[in-house]
Amino acid sequence: MALLSLTDLRVHFPVKGGVLQRTVAHCRAVDGVSLTLGKGETLGLIGESGCGKTTLGKTIVGLNKPAGGRVEFEGKNITGIRPGNLSRQMQMIFQDPAESLNPRMTVGMLLEEPLLIHGIGSPAERSAKVAALLERVGLSASAAGKYPFEFSGGQRQRIGIARALALQPQLIVCDEPVSALDVSVQSQVLNLLMKLQREFCMSYLFISHNLAVVRHISDRIAIMYLGKIVELGSSEVITTRPRHAYTKALLSAIPVPDPAVERKRSLPAGDVPSPINPPPGCAYGHRVKSPRYQESIGRPFGLREVGPGHWVSECPCCTQG
Repeated sequence: MALLSLTDLRVHFPVKGGVLQRTVAHCRAVDGVSLTLGKGETLGLIGESGCGKTTLGKTIVGLNKPAGGRVEFEGKNITGIRPGNLSRQMQMIFQDPAESLNPRMTVGMLLEEPLLIHGIGSPAERSAKVAALLERVGLSASAAGKYPFEFSGGQRQRIGIARALALQPQLIVCDEPVSALDVSVQSQVLNLLMKLQREFCMSYLFISHNLAVVRHISDRIAIMYLGKIVELGSSEVITTRPRHAYTKALLSAIPVPDPAVERKRSLPAGDVPSPINPPPGCAYGHRVKSPRYQESIGRPFGLREVGPGHWVSECPCCTQG
């Protein structure tokens, strides 16, 4: 049984307009996503900014209310449950640690807060827990008496990781946890996340726009475009044998660490269509003006298995060859 299961999950935000601010349209941030995540597994979620990755992650942990579909955790329907009721099973690591950590609270207060809310331990036990969490993420126990602004970006992200670990969740949604860090620090934080996963047997939903980072840490990778999953498979298959045109474009954008090597890039032209008024056919085919775009109009865009565990959107203008 999967730890997490999403079935046709949809998140639509109302768009207000007019003098009376009535709902005139909906922004389809997540538009029919179905995924599973196993225990101890890392699922990478890749896509350009604005494709709905963060919205999907926040909906899983209960921070957004879905417009439709179903979220199951350990076989139980948790769709629409308040986030406080999920916090012991699920936590989230945010992209910008400076924004996600309250500057008025010391590090010790930040890490102790979830323990207080759930009534875990005595004051002495909570203090010992805070010290252990800090040491586990590579910081000194004395950091508990300092404020977040006294730390570097990498150290603040370690504090965010320690806070996510406080309740020993089974699932952590990592929302671009290294994108705001220097490259040298990124590898340290990634290695820390992988070490903690092995130690606690946690599952990760690792959200990023950097395919090079995701293929390093993920068991499977899902490619997201304009609110939909367009390709899903193992990390090896997605990075070596992609089938969808958008996945191939993302792969071509990965820099090669050798100035003597020239890589032919196939970056998509045009702008991403609006999720408020998406095209009637394939959104990516419409963007790149595919000659077969007309064939996609009115067709379903479900995922088709093209190999063991390898799923690709059923689109005539994006999955040729």
